[in-house]
Amino acid sequence: MAEQSVGINEHPVPEAACHKGPCGKALFSPLKVGSKTLKNRITMSALTRNRAEGTYPTDIMKEYYVQRAGAGLIVSEGILIVRQGTEWPLAPGLWDDQHVAGWKKITDAVHAAGTHMYAQLWHTGRTAHPDVPEQKLAGTPVYAPSAISARGGKFRQLPGAPGYVTPTEIEDPRIIIKQFKHAAVNAKKAGFDGVELHGANGYLVAQFLDNTSNKRTDQWGGSVENRCRFGLEVLKVLVEVFGPDVGVKLSPCGGYNDVGMPLQDTIETFSYFITEAEKLNIAYFTLVRYTEAFDVTFDGERRATKFNVLETFRPYVKKAKLFLNAGVTPEEGTALVESGKVDAIVIGFNYVTHPDVAQRVYHNIPLNNAPDIKHMQTKGDADWSTGYTDYPAAVA
Repeated sequence: MAEQSVGINEHPVPEAACHKGPCGKALFSPLKVGSKTLKNRITMSALTRNRAEGTYPTDIMKEYYVQRAGAGLIVSEGILIVRQGTEWPLAPGLWDDQHVAGWKKITDAVHAAGTHMYAQLWHTGRTAHPDVPEQKLAGTPVYAPSAISARGGKFRQLPGAPGYVTPTEIEDPRIIIKQFKHAAVNAKKAGFDGVELHGANGYLVAQFLDNTSNKRTDQWGGSVENRCRFGLEVLKVLVEVFGPDVGVKLSPCGGYNDVGMPLQDTIETFSYFITEAEKLNIAYFTLVRYTEAFDVTFDGERRATKFNVLETFRPYVKKAKLFLNAGVTPEEGTALVESGKVDAIVIGFNYVTHPDVAQRVYHNIPLNNAPDIKHMQTKGDADWSTGYTDYPAAVA
């Protein structure tokens, strides 16, 4: 599978700035999300940046997030709920007290800088590898709903070009659900304002939802209700910990990490999931719409199912807030918020290269920092600040 070109858990599609006149009053009106009120409707997406030494948050991560505190809501990079051999070296975790202490420094600093922060809780499922050091330390197999390998895969920390392996079927998914709850409890201790369940991009929750990766015949697979059960049960335990301050990210089109269903199956699955999740009184849904950058080609065919995600699923989101992700420009976002089609927009790649996205949009300053592709994934021979915290802000 083609990897993400910049090494982040988000689409690498640059968004334009509003520089042809006044930009979007609607984006700068407050928004109640769960129990918190956001100062604006520009949220920062989860972006894996590979700076957590040994899975533990670092001081430079604190600097990075504080730089971006102009966002109405910051969603942390994907935080692993247990040790996993991911494609992303130096990804952070949240399973022990040292993790809690490290993240607490970050959330305290972000709060002092004037914004809210959610932890994105992440289990990669079958997209891990048994030979990655963290998976060896875990002493567990690579787990997934079914023993079906994803096509593709690239592990930067392993020699050669190993692809994905055939995973071990999870015997009792309730064990993983407990791990999600443990991570949520730690997120609460660490001072996060809420948690976002990573249900997108072909990771574990998406693997349960998708009938191409989930071939179980028990209560966790088969019917739409059964395939949705795992993600919904995870949301339930997150709500037990955080009340209304729980979000979920979904990418119905699939594609990335070798998931995706025919259109009718997709609509039936995600409309049911959203309807049932609504009953839990969660804070928001982030819908990732189709983007070519997250689609992949196998045997000459595109993997994703291309359709209008927002128009299809907007009617099912009634009480929760709705955020849209994937190449949304401030101009488009303004129109979508004004029309009531979305409540906020999610900015991804431009928050890598611009610490002051929201401020630039407010002042009609272009998002024109050139990306340092070489240093987006790992430090190489450079200091970890290179390509991370050294992008210039245009607004003091």
